[in-house]
Amino acid sequence: MKPINMIIIGAGNRGQNYASYTLIYPENARVVGVAEPREYYRNEMAKKYNIPEENVVNDWKEFVNRKKFADAVIIATQDREHVEPAIQFAELGYNILLEKPISPFESECDRLYENLKNKNIIFSVCHVLRYTPFTTKLKSILDSGTIGEIISMQHLEPVGYYHQAHSFVRGNWRKESESSFMLLAKSCHDIDWINFIMGSKCKSVSSFGSLKHFRKENKPEKAGKRCVDCSYEPNCPYSAIKIYLKRAKEGFFDWPVNIITTDLSIDGVKKAIETGPYGLCVYECDNDVVDNQVVILEYDEGKTVSFTMTAFTDLTYRRTSIFGTRGEIYGDGDKIEIFDFMTDKKTTIPINIIENTPLSGHGSGDFYLIDSFVRAIIENNPSYILSGLNETIASHKLVFAAEKARKEKKVINL
Repeated sequence: MKPINMIIIGAGNRGQNYASYTLIYPENARVVGVAEPREYYRNEMAKKYNIPEENVVNDWKEFVNRKKFADAVIIATQDREHVEPAIQFAELGYNILLEKPISPFESECDRLYENLKNKNIIFSVCHVLRYTPFTTKLKSILDSGTIGEIISMQHLEPVGYYHQAHSFVRGNWRKESESSFMLLAKSCHDIDWINFIMGSKCKSVSSFGSLKHFRKENKPEKAGKRCVDCSYEPNCPYSAIKIYLKRAKEGFFDWPVNIITTDLSIDGVKKAIETGPYGLCVYECDNDVVDNQVVILEYDEGKTVSFTMTAFTDLTYRRTSIFGTRGEIYGDGDKIEIFDFMTDKKTTIPINIIENTPLSGHGSGDFYLIDSFVRAIIENNPSYILSGLNETIASHKLVFAAEKARKEKKVINL
């Protein structure tokens, strides 16, 4: 069969990642259009994928005013710019892969649902955690009854100290008014994954969390406004010099270094730190999203889940413990450990993940997500899609309820 044709809306980090699939599997898909307001990223994608000049545009609206010319569109714009293009491309019959979250506004999520619920298209949201080899194996173990009935779960999202500083203190997701609240921006993956693993309905939710550390009053006495002129910098784990310049000097120019500048050289990184937002002291930024949060969930039949999101970890795999009537499971994305109550024995199962490609991210969930989307279109088989419209709306509703519970300090019954 011929490869499907795809349009990329938003040529930033996520758009570039998903587009790279077509370089690995050109027989399955190719990029034939890009819409991106930033000239550098637009032109880089056009060159890399040999996109016809007439299909390289500044604004995605140019494409919806044309006759349909591709099979699918990947929407990887900023959080507040997802719903409108999704609705308009769906109206034209495009299959859609939409970066999470759908929207920071529950009403906009509802609007998308009403517009798409009867559309005969393949629609998927980028809840990559559902697609990882770890999740596939874990789900098969749970479904087999190995640990009996699930009674409770503990799940940790270790955001990572420098990831928090990069994305949620200095970066694009630092302010709720410009992007979305932290639980939606970073952890709707996890709430969605918990729903998927538990396999039943959530009845009630409560939550606690705050911006505890990255505040002006916690700034060390000797710290300056920028890392480049700060006497405290050698002692600061959040130093931009450590996070960006040290990596650049070691020859590493991938994320997060390639986010702060388009000049991928030592001098380019230095200049970005000296003049741009990513060189500011983490205690001097205008961030307001939380740096730690706990969500408590009650599911049908009294099953319970505790979820913790925290900045103050290494940037590593999520970690999960699941407690059942016949055994216990621990998993960290790299392996699954099963303790059997009947035999008092522990079994360790290694997980094979894809390494060293742009799609290795999220335990290779990035690859399996885009691959499932492409195969669903090629075979006209929606069963490949694990994170469709209904599943995503359900888990988004839970995230909105959890944030309401945090702000109002109450239990929300669903």
